[in-house]
Amino acid sequence: MYDIDKIRGDFTILGREVYHKPLVYLDNGATTQKPLCVLDAMREEYLNVNANVHRGVHYLSQQATDLHEAARKKVQQFINARKAEEIVFTRGTTEAINLVASSFCESQMHEGDEVLVSDMEHHSNIVPWQLQAIRRGIVVKHVPITDEGLLRLDCLETLLTERTKLVSLTHVSNVLGTVNPVRLIIAKAHARGIPVLIDGAQGAPHLKVDVQQLDCDFYAFSGHKMYGPTGIGVLYGKEEWLDRLPPYQGGGEMIDKVTWERTTFERLPFKFEAGTPDYVATHGLATAIDYVESIGLEAIRRHEQDLTRYCIEQLTAIDGLHVYGPSVDLLPVPDAGVKPLEPGMDVQHDAVVSFNVGNIHHLDIGTLLDRLGIAVRTGHHCAQPLMDRLGIPGTVRASFALYNTKEEVDVLVAGIKRVSQMF
Repeated sequence: MYDIDKIRGDFTILGREVYHKPLVYLDNGATTQKPLCVLDAMREEYLNVNANVHRGVHYLSQQATDLHEAARKKVQQFINARKAEEIVFTRGTTEAINLVASSFCESQMHEGDEVLVSDMEHHSNIVPWQLQAIRRGIVVKHVPITDEGLLRLDCLETLLTERTKLVSLTHVSNVLGTVNPVRLIIAKAHARGIPVLIDGAQGAPHLKVDVQQLDCDFYAFSGHKMYGPTGIGVLYGKEEWLDRLPPYQGGGEMIDKVTWERTTFERLPFKFEAGTPDYVATHGLATAIDYVESIGLEAIRRHEQDLTRYCIEQLTAIDGLHVYGPSVDLLPVPDAGVKPLEPGMDVQHDAVVSFNVGNIHHLDIGTLLDRLGIAVRTGHHCAQPLMDRLGIPGTVRASFALYNTKEEVDVLVAGIKRVSQMF
């Protein structure tokens, strides 16, 4: 039984008002709210266990280290990595992708070699590769999409060449809500000996990710998009690849021995974790994972899919409103007893609904909805090449989390109707 009232009670911010209206928070694709258990866990550590990890023999340092490494183990289990050593803590998805871009291009690529991304990527999975193109002369190519927001898999076949050294794709589009068939893509790339990085910023919060089943070589995601704190993220990498890549940054913690002549580096994963980690945030992330697992990943998935379907159905009934992304018909019916979806195997529309209404500027819609207490995201969503492909400057985006309700969708729909009548 999905007890939405109990769940909402864990997020006190949902009870506040904005402009004398009850807050309707639909900007979860940007960041999610944090349950009390996460805040309590972090406060408790700062109050009673605060000490730098890995560097002290005293009790507090050892206790903080235990919590930090237990968090790494929790993440390993959450995404079913083979070893805890394959979990590298970063500041977020962006830093994780930059780490791979820097270390992989430095050691594995030469001028003229190619990285393959797609038309629906977030800037975090475009700009790091463009920087490497400037520095090292690599080539960035992109898989086109259909008008419905699906990857052109037929073009993928021709874009994979002997010069392709890495494929880097989003699991779920932060604009279109498209869930890409990444396992199929990974298999196609691996058949040519090409490793694959998956941007899971929008995937990990909504899908049951199993990196061994996907067989991806790298998977990146952020804590703050899945009810954890900001400033903490994860890079999963297969041990064989992490061993081959050079460190991303230098400093304390990531060294084995330093002399004036040379430096040798620590074992995995510490080779990639220079400096003091945010050990309190890792504990917060582990607590957030415990929280979502206590509710049930499949239950959350069905709830969010139900909201997505309901929202698209209600919005498309509004005159002049256009929803971007795959059709609602691609959604599994939540109450049809469907089996748990395999990660990345079924194309669908998940937890994100982007739209425009007639000729009304998206910023105007978002600003007026805000005055009604409705928090949505407007703009290009850090995906300007995608906006260029769609021929628009931006969209309004509503994105869902485990605590949202159909009643909130109704408030959104009523708000859009009210705003559209003003133009």
